[in-house]
Amino acid sequence: MVGTRTEEAAEEAARIAALQPAHPGPRELRAQAIHRLQIGLFGLAGMLLIVSLANVIMDRAKQVERTSAAAPAAAASASPSPSTANDPLVDMGVAPELPVAGGAGAARPAPRPAAN
Repeated sequence: MVGTRTEEAAEEAARIAALQPAHPGPRELRAQAIHRLQIGLFGLAGMLLIVSLANVIMDRAKQVERTSAAAPAAAASASPSPSTANDPLVDMGVAPELPVAGGAGAARPAPRPAAN
């Protein structure tokens, strides 16, 4: 009878041990840590991409809003400058619009005096 109790206790201990999770080794722990790190970095990169895309969209929306608000004001001006019709950079907004006074000769720089 004593032998059966020790056998039953051993079987019970084996069942309990089978239900307990095995402790992962150092290799498995390192693999899990690397996997968590990869997931975190990809998540951060994804958030950075989304925020950057939203920033670009907002900047474009503000730019369109500014140009649409400036369009009625430009159309309301009575005398458009003659340089804007000939300067595509001013039309695109790359170069500033410079007033032209006195015709085309006023836009030329004055010649430098000769050095004698």
